[in-house]
Amino acid sequence: MRIPATNSKWLTLLQNCTPEKPNQFNQIISHAIVSGVLANDPFISSQILLHSLPHGLEFSRAIFSQIQNPNVFACNFIFKAYSNSPTPQETLSLYNLVRRRFTHVLPDKYSFPFLFKACGRVQLTRKGQELHALSFALGVDGDVFVQNGLISMYSACGELQSAFKVFELIPVFVRDVVSWNSIVSGCLQSHRNWDALQVFVKMLADGSARPDAVALVNALNACARLGSVDLGRKIHGLVLRNGFDLDVFLGSSLVDMYAKCADMDGARKVFERMGRRNVVSWTCMIAGYVQSHWFKEAIELFREMQLEGVKADSALVACVVSACGNAGALDHGRWVHTYCERSGIEMNLSVKNALIDMYSKCGDIEKALEIFRDMSIRDVVTWTAMIIGLAMNGESDRALELFSEMEGTGYVRPNEVTFLGVLSACSHGGFVNKGLGYLEAMSETYKLTPRVDHYGCVIDLLGRANLLNEAARFISAMPIQPDVVIWRSLLFACRTYQNLELAEFVARKIEELEPRKGESSVLLSHLYASASRWFDVNKMRKGMPLQGIQKKPGCSLIEVDGLVHEFTVADCSHCERSSIYETLGAINRVIQSERFS
Repeated sequence: MRIPATNSKWLTLLQNCTPEKPNQFNQIISHAIVSGVLANDPFISSQILLHSLPHGLEFSRAIFSQIQNPNVFACNFIFKAYSNSPTPQETLSLYNLVRRRFTHVLPDKYSFPFLFKACGRVQLTRKGQELHALSFALGVDGDVFVQNGLISMYSACGELQSAFKVFELIPVFVRDVVSWNSIVSGCLQSHRNWDALQVFVKMLADGSARPDAVALVNALNACARLGSVDLGRKIHGLVLRNGFDLDVFLGSSLVDMYAKCADMDGARKVFERMGRRNVVSWTCMIAGYVQSHWFKEAIELFREMQLEGVKADSALVACVVSACGNAGALDHGRWVHTYCERSGIEMNLSVKNALIDMYSKCGDIEKALEIFRDMSIRDVVTWTAMIIGLAMNGESDRALELFSEMEGTGYVRPNEVTFLGVLSACSHGGFVNKGLGYLEAMSETYKLTPRVDHYGCVIDLLGRANLLNEAARFISAMPIQPDVVIWRSLLFACRTYQNLELAEFVARKIEELEPRKGESSVLLSHLYASASRWFDVNKMRKGMPLQGIQKKPGCSLIEVDGLVHEFTVADCSHCERSSIYETLGAINRVIQSERFS
């Protein structure tokens, strides 16, 4: 290869190079080094650096180190590449190196956005402020790209007040959609969701910038966090009126918004109208079903996804496994586990935690323990899931032993949910003194504030041990107001041990908190019936319709051959209802014949 004599020939050679022809590019690099062009020609060296980026950042940095007189363009190429890389701190290291070695090279208005982005990603507020001052000194602080970079940097560093100050300094006629998006995104990063929506509304009223897909997604994210489905629907209307396509980016955000606002019908309508759906779209929909406790629908949608040939990822697998656990679908959960292993899906911590929870809820506690013991890394969620799993499967002693093992590790600290599992184990095992001791240790040793759920576990513990008066005194001494769950737990214990006097007192407390639910009335009528107080039974049952109280029908789930079947009381909707009722009738006849024989 001949050494080019002019810049245009060098450019022609570089433009003909592609990442698929590394040897050709290496030859050009060799000639540039031998001829001294790389070291001494700022223009050609910057172009070589630009064309080296597809070959890897380390390779580009090695080339950059050979340039003896880099211009600002070469610096910007390498700054941009590192600011978008997994190691953004290298952007600032190179910047500091350039400022020390080449004092004549000053950053320009194109440099600062990359430098601000790096500062934001590594949370270096002081460095960002230093660069902000330099941009002011160099007279480029009024450039909209520099200002947008500043807003993003301050927002990422948690300095939202400074971000707003920069935003307000941008003239209204200069602000573009990126300026608005940057400040809205900053509000979201600081969890100021209502402020984010207010800024979005202000952008619409201002009229200087038309919202793009990013702006709409940010607004939908704020609605999802606030649970404001009405505002979300209005933004959905804005999407339709402005002719935006429901692509995977915007469509998935709409699905996520409706799902997090518990409007699963709305989420499904958007999902079905999406022209193209990727794994994120499916995950939003399935996760929404799981969050809304529509476990059967989540499992069915996962099957549909399989038929469409979409490969799941770790986040989606964790959602489906959780649905299987909550639905009691052990066979399907096992299939998902096998699918995960065969498909090469990363078995990360979230997936393994979900598998432990699923196997525990489905009764295969030994499989859950096997997964737990095989894990080299365990976080507090792992330990908590296993402790709760052992407790719910009647393995109270093993649950408490595991908690002691967790304490002994020294690197995993129990949280509030862990103590719920521990107190549940004490309740199921009848360990009254241990349970009270753990409640005290929670606040005294671990400085965790017990919530109403923890006190509820203690009431359940005392109730199961027939310490009903002690439970009532414990409730009166609680530092927080008892909720209906606390009283209902005590009412169940009263029914178990036939304490009618206390049950009537507790039922009145529940009635005060939930006057139209009627669950306490139903339980109390059962208690009257067991005591043969039929007058009170009739009085309770006649009074319920007058108060607008209606007992909710019971519901149960069962998995047969990988299918989850759901039943309610007096259900006539199942396709096999004739066979089911015929079988129930036969069982009932056998019971009756055994009774009378």
